[in-house]
Amino acid sequence: MPTKSWHSLPEYQALRALMESGTTSKAAVRLGLSQSAVSRSIASLEARTGRILFEREGGRLRPTSEAVQMNRRLDPLFEALDRIDGHPEMARETLRLIAPPTYAHRFLVHHIATFLKTNPHFYVSLDVAPSEDVIRGILDRRFDLGVSGVELSRNGVKLTPYRSASAVCAMPHDHPLADRPIIHPADLHEQSVVALTHRHARRAQLDKVLQAHRSTPRIVAEASTSFAAVDLAKEGLGLTIVNPFPIVQYRSDDVVFRPFASQIEYRSYFVSSDDRPTSSVARAFMRHLRLHTAKDPFSKKA
Repeated sequence: MPTKSWHSLPEYQALRALMESGTTSKAAVRLGLSQSAVSRSIASLEARTGRILFEREGGRLRPTSEAVQMNRRLDPLFEALDRIDGHPEMARETLRLIAPPTYAHRFLVHHIATFLKTNPHFYVSLDVAPSEDVIRGILDRRFDLGVSGVELSRNGVKLTPYRSASAVCAMPHDHPLADRPIIHPADLHEQSVVALTHRHARRAQLDKVLQAHRSTPRIVAEASTSFAAVDLAKEGLGLTIVNPFPIVQYRSDDVVFRPFASQIEYRSYFVSSDDRPTSSVARAFMRHLRLHTAKDPFSKKA
């Protein structure tokens, strides 16, 4: 008959505190214990489970993948304990959110507003920054959650797929190509185009597609964000090729969006830490976005 496993809440509390704080000294202060007591609990948990949970790296304890997995499985336990021991009045939790301008302006602002109206016990701090800073901010633990359309993989960062889409052409309603159901690369030959700047990987991808079809558009302007590129197209400078999400959510009346016949695909992600638990307010906001993102013809759930 297999031996029945037993569980130690103090060991699990030490694991969670250490993962959230990053050092035994901070974990000890959080738990009201000595550093040696925290270290003994972690050592006991490793011995009992037969798993290496932390590795020392540059003077810091870095959680292993085993620790991350165990900590995730403990989420329901600690959520239940919070409900049992929590104050009758819900504590005001803060979500530190970061996103690039295309997502932050209008789209996330709207959803933050509806989220807070239905969850007045939460508080959101929004920072607008380039996608590279989104990843860096999560790694530095300055933010709890990010939203990004760039797949920048880094150790310690988890990318959770949110939406997927194919490239579209955006143009004024009176553009010569506006009446076509699909825009092909050859259609852009000698057309005025507003392009993304060369720092975007998508710019190189688009250039390759156009070269393969011997299509040479006239680049009349460049923009560093899809938001700005679409607005320049709206002003009559030409057309632009962009990720339709989330711009189509609030520009569908201002410009015409048409599918662009290419293999250019986009994904939008939730960005979070892979070595500390996702906060309850971050999980609630992710769920809110998934439930309340309006349907559009060009993107879908990832």
